Amino acid sequence: MAKLTLEKTSMRDVFGEVILELAKSDPKVYALDGDLANSTKINTVAEQFPEKFLQMGIAEQNMMGVAAGMASAGLQPWIATFAAFLTKRSLDQISVVVAQPKMDVKMIGAYSGLLNGCAGKTHQAVEDVAIMRSLPNMAVIAPGDTGELKQAMQFANRYKGPVYIRVARDPVARALPEEYTFMFGKAVKLREGSDVAIITSGTQTGRSLCAAAELEKEGISAIVLHVPTIKPLDVDAIIAVAKQTGAVVTAEEHSIIGGLGGAVAETLAEHYPVPVLRVGVEDINIQSGSNEALLDRYGLSSRHVVRKVKEILRKK
Repeated sequence: MAKLTLEKTSMRDVFGEVILELAKSDPKVYALDGDLANSTKINTVAEQFPEKFLQMGIAEQNMMGVAAGMASAGLQPWIATFAAFLTKRSLDQISVVVAQPKMDVKMIGAYSGLLNGCAGKTHQAVEDVAIMRSLPNMAVIAPGDTGELKQAMQFANRYKGPVYIRVARDPVARALPEEYTFMFGKAVKLREGSDVAIITSGTQTGRSLCAAAELEKEGISAIVLHVPTIKPLDVDAIIAVAKQTGAVVTAEEHSIIGGLGGAVAETLAEHYPVPVLRVGVEDINIQSGSNEALLDRYGLSSRHVVRKVKEILRKK
């Protein structure tokens, strides 16, 4: 299989750099931490602008309420904690005091997906997109690499309303070209093809590009459509690649239930039905382990994307 070229810096490191830039340049920006500042890298603000850093402790529900109160006073709070804690422990507060009144709160789901440095399955988040995209007024973004994360954060700073951004712990493959510009609500075609469309997001985009390169060696032509904004979804782009190829495989570092795969399947069922298969974590409880072991065990490595593409082509 083709190998991924990992970036030198991780998403969490770039998050730490960008949130510090925003805290410096925007008087409205404040950083809220759930006792994980060293892990999420929001400690950059604590070290240089302690007056703009609020340590909320392991009390995520309270932290979300405080953020809503700050937003109601014209500030822009940025919350950073593990995605598993943010989206599940404080869901009621997110729904009632942030999403419903459309408060200008930015939520960073760190350590998203499977790969969390063996911190354990209680710290893994493969349901967060499904949870957050179900909430009215919530924007959901899953950047493909560090460059896109930086642009997504800059967009979120300008956007008025709640935004959830997935951030990976470890270095990821560079997926987007240098000249790429993030556009909220828009997907981007990273590779042309004619036989199948691989629709992907977040950390899985690099693996999907790797799979497409392997498929090309076998004479299979695959579009790779990267979907950084899962909500609002670029419905037109999804329909267009389905019409172009007649078969779709979705790929994400998330459960196959309710995430990108679910959103794509819903869209195509309503607008342009074609065969669809989903690459992601099946409906099972996951375990902790090394990155490569987890990606292979739960069917997320590039070879599993290749396998799903061959399977859908037989259905097509």
